[in-house]
Amino acid sequence: MTTKLDIKKTLLLASLIFGMFFGAGNLIFPVHLGQLAGLNWGPATIGFLLSATVIPLMALISLSQTRATGIYDLAKPLGRGFAIFFLIAVHVSLGPMIATPRTATVAYSLSFANWIPSSWQSIAQLIFSAIFFGIVYFLGSREQNLTKYIGQYLNPIFVILLVLIFLLAIFNPMGTLKHTAEAAYQTQAFSSAFIEGYNTLDAIAALAFGITIVRAIEAMGFSGRRQIAQITAKTGFIAIAGIAIVYIGLILLGATSLSHFKLSENGTTALMQITNHYLGSFGGAFLAVMGTIAVLTTAIGLTASFAQDFHRIFPKISYKKWLILTIGLSFMAANFGLDNIIAWAVPILMFLYPIAITLILLGLLSPLFNNASVVYLSTMIFAMIPAIMDGIANSPFSGLFKGVVGYHDDMGTLHFGIYQNLLPFADMGFGWITPTILGFLIGIILYRIKLNRILKTVSDTMQ
Repeated sequence: MTTKLDIKKTLLLASLIFGMFFGAGNLIFPVHLGQLAGLNWGPATIGFLLSATVIPLMALISLSQTRATGIYDLAKPLGRGFAIFFLIAVHVSLGPMIATPRTATVAYSLSFANWIPSSWQSIAQLIFSAIFFGIVYFLGSREQNLTKYIGQYLNPIFVILLVLIFLLAIFNPMGTLKHTAEAAYQTQAFSSAFIEGYNTLDAIAALAFGITIVRAIEAMGFSGRRQIAQITAKTGFIAIAGIAIVYIGLILLGATSLSHFKLSENGTTALMQITNHYLGSFGGAFLAVMGTIAVLTTAIGLTASFAQDFHRIFPKISYKKWLILTIGLSFMAANFGLDNIIAWAVPILMFLYPIAITLILLGLLSPLFNNASVVYLSTMIFAMIPAIMDGIANSPFSGLFKGVVGYHDDMGTLHFGIYQNLLPFADMGFGWITPTILGFLIGIILYRIKLNRILKTVSDTMQ
């Protein structure tokens, strides 16, 4: 009997993907972006959606097109060594280094942090994160039930709570959208918002979540790489479209909130102000539940995908042991090293994102060059050089390279170097675009030359 993808299974898988993607940053960054962009919310929204939804969707389609089950398969044309390096780099940054610790800290800041005395904050966060990650392990260790936990239960509850806020905002808007944009968003709203989309980590997360999505589809009884690829693309499109709609709503909430509140320090504060505005004293409890559910689903997805991918590459270590490792490291980072991790988050993302986007595009275009390694290699070499430069320019030690790649002073202002002054778009954080295109064209030329030689050899042999 052939398993069919009916509406129920489609929505369940789409809900699973939505739940894994939509976490801490997805909830707070769009709201703050709306406040920063003000009356320029339109181009800012387009830029944010491009990096935070379109590229992640392209990642899922790229995985489907290449029949890849995850990061390792997608990067394998560049060699096993590079594939393992990129898999480790992505999972370590998504897992215990940036994203997973952030799920616990954001959940705490949206909930108990508002009611605990300042002198007890550290111990309270320690206890909260221990319970939080305990739940993550309990649910994540039951690998075969991830679709049910996230797609059937947790995510629908979160969506219902979020829709309630949107309905209140629609029938009782906070004000107009005509508020002065912050400096960076007055002249570069699109590019600033595009870079802001990096903070959601979704383009990289899409590659990491690939294996978890495949396992969930297989658990429903589907088999065959082509069928799984088609289901991934279809349900991924539905999930990402839903996320895009939510982003637009959150950005508009942030922009209109300036009619009542000043620009907040971060999205967490802005979201709390908006929720309290509509729900009064009940707002804090409401946001605590909604925010915790949102980040819990993402934490489960991140830790499960980490364990699944590493178990696949290093099978001698069990899935549960990898799960314990990433959860344990995330717990320590959330409580003892988050400030340092935040300082390194931007340079790591500025390095990883160009590589991830390049891999995604190569996967999408792979039918043009028959997945030839020479095209992958040429393109990636040219992409990695500016990626390294952007990472250095945004790192804590950028001052050591004054005049070469630029640096950020104590006020956070970027002072350009030779790299930003000479390479197109480098001053906006997109220095990798031109070299990557050049590397791709060189790769295509080399591929054509090699192909013509092979065809000539075959022709001469036949004669």
